[in-house]
Order: sequence, then C-alpha cells, then structure tokens
Amino acid sequence: MRSHAMLRENAMGWLWISPWIVGFLAFLLVPMVLSFYYSFTDYPLMEPPLWVGMGNYLRMFGDDKFISSAGRTLVYAALAVPLSTVVALVIAGLLSTRVRLAGIYQAAVFIPTLVPMAASGMVWLWLFNAQYGFINLLLAKVGIQGPGWFTDARPAWSMASILIVGLWGVGQAVVVYVAAMHEVPGSLYEAADLDGMGPVRKFLNVTLPMISPVILLNVVTLLIGAVQLFTVPFIVRAATPGGQTSTMTFYSVYMFDNAFVYGQMGYACAMAWVQLVVVLILTGLTFLASKKLVHYRGA
Repeated sequence: MRSHAMLRENAMGWLWISPWIVGFLAFLLVPMVLSFYYSFTDYPLMEPPLWVGMGNYLRMFGDDKFISSAGRTLVYAALAVPLSTVVALVIAGLLSTRVRLAGIYQAAVFIPTLVPMAASGMVWLWLFNAQYGFINLLLAKVGIQGPGWFTDARPAWSMASILIVGLWGVGQAVVVYVAAMHEVPGSLYEAADLDGMGPVRKFLNVTLPMISPVILLNVVTLLIGAVQLFTVPFIVRAATPGGQTSTMTFYSVYMFDNAFVYGQMGYACAMAWVQLVVVLILTGLTFLASKKLVHYRGA
C-alpha cells in the first residue's frame, strides 16, 4: 500500500510538471539538437540536409558579410552596454533621492519598456527620417542639416541612432536600480556624512559598491541583448529597400537572411552556435571580472 501511494504521488508530480517538460522538449531541447546537426550540413530547407562537416564554420572566415556584421555587433555591444548602464544608474540615482512625484517619474521611465520593440522601431523610424523626421526638423530650426541617421552610408550615424534607440529601454534597469538603492543601509550614508562626503562621493563610494550585484545582473542581461540585436535594424532595413542598408546588417539580421532569404539554414545554424559560444565567453569574462568589482554583503 505504501509503495502504491508513493507511485501515485510521483505520478501526480510528473503530471503537474508535464506541460513544462513537453514545452522544454518541443521548443528548446529538440530545436537545439536539430540546429546543432544542421550546422554541419548544407540545408536549403526545400531539400534534405547534406552533410558537409565543418564546412559552414570554415566558410565564416572567408565571408566578408559575416565578418562585417559580427564586427558591427561587437562594436555596438561595447558601446551600448556601458552607455546604457551609466545612463540607467544616473537616472536611478536622481530618482532615489527625495523628489516630488518620484513615482510618476519612475513610471514615465519604465513605460517605454512595455512597448513592443517592433512598434518602437516604427516610431524611431519616423523620428529619424531624413526628410520628415521630428529630430531633423528640430535641427533645421537652429540651422543644422540633419543626417540620414539610419540610412546614411557613414556607419557613425547609423550606430549613433541605434545606440539612442537602445537607451529607450533603460527604464527596466532604472526601476531595479532604484529598488536596490532603497535597500542600502542608512547607517552607511550617516558614516559617509561624518566623513564629509558629498552626494557624488557617496554615490561612488557607498551606493555603487552596495548595489554592484544588481549592476552585474543588468550588465549580463544587456550584454546578451546587445549581441542578439535584431528587431530595430531589421525593421529599418525592411522600411528602406532602396536606401543604404548595409550599416543595418547586424549579426542576427545576417543570420536571419541566411536562414530565410538565401535558403542556407545550415549556415545560419552554424552562425547561431557561434553566437551562443560568444555570449557564453563574454558572460564568463564578465563574471570573472566581477570577482574584483562586485561587493557582496557579508562576504
């Protein structure tokens, strides 16, 4: 009877978690295994895959588009992660002080993160429009001729526009930082006041070390998102078929092209696995650096 009861209890447990197991197998594990296999094949989707071994991976070294898109993505990540982190920390530091209507300001900063990236991309596509965009109209008011932003052949302008769009979504990090700042013990600020520290020194020497674990979490999240940048460049490129679009071809966009435009799913799967390895390496390096930069309470 006891054995029967245990079997019944175990069966009920497996039954309750079966939706997660089915979802994990159907939408994560099986696709990952298949993509790993396809990465060693020539798979044009409409025909059976043909085994080519390491051919797809070796092909990347001679693919100029792969090299340029990967370099463009790494440059974006190197600029976007620290810039977004600094902006979010500054805004959070201002909102964590005793200001009137702080909750309204926090909501105003957070609301843009609730807007789907596709919709945000369309809004920014209009704001950065070379002829009718709101930003260039404001620049014209002061006698400055605005650039093409997204469509300019010069990479600097397209990179700057993508970075600005990236700052649109710092609200989530701001809210997390504000919550972390409210958890910093007040006794530390009292000790800092006794030492004669001003607001800036207190922020640098007290606040930042105490919330450094939260900063680490957000940096890792930003890093992964930056390497996987796709939605806004894809929308911009699709909306400007006759313009300069090479500066909008980031790594994930080029991977999409190979999979669904060029019909080279095998090559796209190989790119996906390279992207995963790069993300794991960058994340590991971030955690190694955090051993000296992150302060854990009670450690």
